[in-house]
Amino acid sequence: MSEHIAFSGMRETDPIDAVVPFQVDALDARGRAVMVGPMLDAILERHNYPEPVARLLGEMVVLTVLLGTSLKFEGKFIVQSQTDGPVSLLVVEFTTPDGVRAYARWDEDAVNAAVASGSADPAGLLGKGVLALTVDQGSYMQRYQGIVALDGSSLEEVARNYFRQSEQIPTELRLAVGRLTVRGEEGGSHSHWRAGGILAQFLPAAPERARGADLHPGEAPEGVELHEVDEDEAWIEVKALLDTVADDELVDEDVGVHTLLYRLFHERGVTASEPSPVHDRCSCSRERVADVLTSLSPEERADSVGDGKIVVKCEFCSTSYSFSPSEFDTTH
Repeated sequence: MSEHIAFSGMRETDPIDAVVPFQVDALDARGRAVMVGPMLDAILERHNYPEPVARLLGEMVVLTVLLGTSLKFEGKFIVQSQTDGPVSLLVVEFTTPDGVRAYARWDEDAVNAAVASGSADPAGLLGKGVLALTVDQGSYMQRYQGIVALDGSSLEEVARNYFRQSEQIPTELRLAVGRLTVRGEEGGSHSHWRAGGILAQFLPAAPERARGADLHPGEAPEGVELHEVDEDEAWIEVKALLDTVADDELVDEDVGVHTLLYRLFHERGVTASEPSPVHDRCSCSRERVADVLTSLSPEERADSVGDGKIVVKCEFCSTSYSFSPSEFDTTH
């Protein structure tokens, strides 16, 4: 169990590539905040993503980390979009307790056209489709999947809709991605990615308070009059505070996660848990790829042979695995 720490300001070193759980007891709120940097650089540098695509994938990474680190079991949390937009597919996979891998599939001409027309924001790149959030606890457990429509809204709003529809927990979040340029001592410069996010949920002891926060009361029998319920003042305050968070606060190392939490909630008192690190880690291996190839029919494997070899490239980490067709010959 994590040691809980109450703090009064920024620590000497604020965590990067780590999630910080927090709670604000006075407002019946708890959540998680994160800033990622080197991990995101490693993921994005493997692929020649256009900058708008990299930003979009960065947002999805932050969203997945914020949600996946709440899992209390061994398994995977997968967030995947399938849409008709210039970026047709985004996949981010969080493997407990701390592994992250991600990739995007995009149409170069469509992305360039979106940039030229000024519509290369996340909603414009995604277009319309679905976002699937999958909890996978292993081969002996049933998968759980929640699906929410992508209708031109931001990832933030889509995530809010998911929690309203599937989890029935009042949830507010902010996501931001930035590309920072650092000047070297000899006049040169280099850039690196930073992304951050904060998620807060309203979890009062009395369930009716949560229902009064911002959840739909559900379908009522015909003829029954629905009465408006005033939104809970504590949750109003939490949402108002998160609404003040600027994008640069989420990606600025000089601010950091702990300072941000202090800025937001110091008047009410905020308690932060020890940071939980997250790492760029792909789950592919030669053995796993070989298992997949073994499961194919001889005809399917034959169709995969080129120049006398079967070469499989992992879409996540770009590692290539080469096999001889004879390795799968079961006649010997």
